[in-house]
Amino acid sequence: MPDTQTLPKPKVDTDADAKSKRAPMWKVIFHNDNVTTTEFVTWVLMRFFGHDIDKAKKIMLEVHNTGQGLAGTYPQEVAELKKDQVTSTARTQKFPLVVTIEPDE
Repeated sequence: MPDTQTLPKPKVDTDADAKSKRAPMWKVIFHNDNVTTTEFVTWVLMRFFGHDIDKAKKIMLEVHNTGQGLAGTYPQEVAELKKDQVTSTARTQKFPLVVTIEPDE
């Protein structure tokens, strides 16, 4: 029987493989305006983003004080859905709330 040598297994970077297979994430951003109430923004953050009252108020204050705030980061389809849900709900309440999404880099 010939002398055989076992070849080393190639090293696989499983972290890089897992990252490349994940869907790109998108940020959902609320923008401040002078009409939409802080109570409504807080409620929307709880209703559509699952934040507790303290987290929702923190984000709402960031929006109010800095002009914008991050509501959450999601796969693109989820981010678009949440943006549409919030915008639709705001319009039914006659609020001009603007919500945008952008890639999370």
